[in-house]
Amino acid sequence: MTSTPSRARHRAARRPLTSLDDLASAATGSLAVVGRRSAVVAAAGGMVLSAAMPAAAASSESRADAVPSVDTTALTAPVREALSTSPVVAVPKDVSWDFESPKIEVKENPKPVVVVRRTVTARSATRAPAPVANNPIPQTVNGNAVLEIASRYVGVPYVYGGASPSGFDCSGFTSYVYAQLGISLPRSSSAQRYAGQVISRADAKPGDLIWSPGHVAIYAGGNMQIDAPRPGKTIQFRAIWQSAPVFIRVTG
Repeated sequence: MTSTPSRARHRAARRPLTSLDDLASAATGSLAVVGRRSAVVAAAGGMVLSAAMPAAAASSESRADAVPSVDTTALTAPVREALSTSPVVAVPKDVSWDFESPKIEVKENPKPVVVVRRTVTARSATRAPAPVANNPIPQTVNGNAVLEIASRYVGVPYVYGGASPSGFDCSGFTSYVYAQLGISLPRSSSAQRYAGQVISRADAKPGDLIWSPGHVAIYAGGNMQIDAPRPGKTIQFRAIWQSAPVFIRVTG
């Protein structure tokens, strides 16, 4: 067998690349970009760029993305026209203005204002006594007849809630006596307080009622009364002991 010897191929010897070669290659590629930007700035300012541009920049004029030239004269024409037609306002240098303030006259009030303060007090929850009559009505029953019936029960013992001759409390005694004369009185002493007309002590007559909080009696004339005093006591005539008694004339 015949064998053909093959020769090895070798690249041509080249100068080795250094860092300066890389820097020169980068600078060359950037010149095209710098050239295009310089052309745009020159066109916008209306200047003519006379400096020589690299071949890469010149060839960019035929590219589709090349920046067109701008007519600055046409853009500023409306503004120049508006300025030329605007009216001119002239103001003298020595012009001045002033403001006259109105005069205010303060006068003393001839009638001073008087503030009246009223004090409102709360009404009492208890019922106020009725006014004393100047001209009391006459008795509807004979006062002597009231005392004659009441005296029959002297000595009857006090019984709480009692209303019969077997035992009386204060209001049970007065209501029983008046019932013998055909007059019906309320059962409690507080209700008998409003069973007639309030009279003054000077106008009181025997047979009228004497009322004080929690107690009621029959006026016997002078400074005397007849009543059922309290538990352990009996019906009796005794002196008026109440400090502020209310005299009541039963109206029937």
